[in-house]
Amino acid sequence: MPEIRPRFEWQLRSRKLTLGGRTIVMGIVNVTPDSFSDGGQFLAHDQAITHSLQMLAEGADIIDIGGESTRPGKKEPVTEQMELDRVLPVIEAVLKASPTALISIDTYKAGVARKAVAAGAEIVNDVSGLHWDVAMAHTIAELKCGAVLMQMRGRPEGWRNLPALPDPVPLVKKELGEIADTALTAGIARERIVLDPGFGFGKNYDENYPLLAHFDELHELGFPLLSGTSRKSFIGKTVSADGKNVPADERLNGTIATITASILKGAHIIRAHDVKPAVEAARVADAILKAENRV
Repeated sequence: MPEIRPRFEWQLRSRKLTLGGRTIVMGIVNVTPDSFSDGGQFLAHDQAITHSLQMLAEGADIIDIGGESTRPGKKEPVTEQMELDRVLPVIEAVLKASPTALISIDTYKAGVARKAVAAGAEIVNDVSGLHWDVAMAHTIAELKCGAVLMQMRGRPEGWRNLPALPDPVPLVKKELGEIADTALTAGIARERIVLDPGFGFGKNYDENYPLLAHFDELHELGFPLLSGTSRKSFIGKTVSADGKNVPADERLNGTIATITASILKGAHIIRAHDVKPAVEAARVADAILKAENRV
């Protein structure tokens, strides 16, 4: 059988990370008061630092630190300085405690990206796919760091009003290709780019499962792929007995199912709130791929 997960050498700021042999696990740390999954739980720096180090101990390969929520609906704006005040002390403290840790900064602001990378971050994770800050593409090119670029439909405050898609896969594939072209044109090297189809980001319940079922088709774009399904609302609706969303912190079993499915469809990186279960699920899914000679 052909390989389901092509191999890549992902060039980060100061080192390379081999992708494809085993699944890379990215742990999520939200230094925010209002994230959909853990709002306020890690807003205090000490809590965020402790949580980051615990994730590393549990097997996370990357810690993705963010200072602004992208939950659906209207939310208070977060200035660049507010975001920096939240994330920089955490990045600095984690790297002081664990100098070899790989840190990703989850931001769409070029100014935050620049200062986070100066503080030691290796990766910029831009959920807007270079769309919300016109300076971001050239900033990443200048920083020569790794980049995760996500496809998103619209903005969070307008997601509820988006028209339904009969088939989300062609649109996501097309727009991810356009994002990659924008990055390359701006001078971001191909070997620095990872693409993320953005589960839950402007996709309604019915649109996430076809995207997951056809995740492997995104390999046609020729880039490594990240899957971020952890605790998403489409999981909460699926596992509910009455059709209402179960709370985010009760979506672990469903999350592990989507993580496993993503890996079996060829995801190189999975992004998770619950690192230890994700690491264990990834090991099992990787073993299945190896048994099929597909990695």
